[in-house]
Amino acid sequence: MLYFYPKADTPGCTTQACGIRDHRNDYESAGAVVLGVSADPVKAVSKFDQKYNLGFPLLSDEDHAVSEQYGTWVEKSMYGRKYMGVQRSTFVIDAEGKIAHVMPKANPKTHDAEVLKMLGELDGDG
Repeated sequence: MLYFYPKADTPGCTTQACGIRDHRNDYESAGAVVLGVSADPVKAVSKFDQKYNLGFPLLSDEDHAVSEQYGTWVEKSMYGRKYMGVQRSTFVIDAEGKIAHVMPKANPKTHDAEVLKMLGELDGDG
């Protein structure tokens, strides 16, 4: 599973990352490898990982090259101000390396239940 999150150590991103951490056994049982990606610098990503003892790889995509390839680098708007940033999205990738499911606007609170269901469906296909 490859998931993109907007900014380390913000409420939604912390909820999502800690949810993944807390469901580590479920992800492992499903045979999933979890990778998180943000446009934060390496130092911020590392600090976020250490602060919450996440225990899965977080990748820095400062030049947003990966985010652009996955279509998660998008125009956003807050308080009328437009800017470019990472859209919270998740990609479930199958054993052959193909994208099996996409959550284009993942909800941090329901993320784990939805992803684990998708992973279970993958397991049922094989």
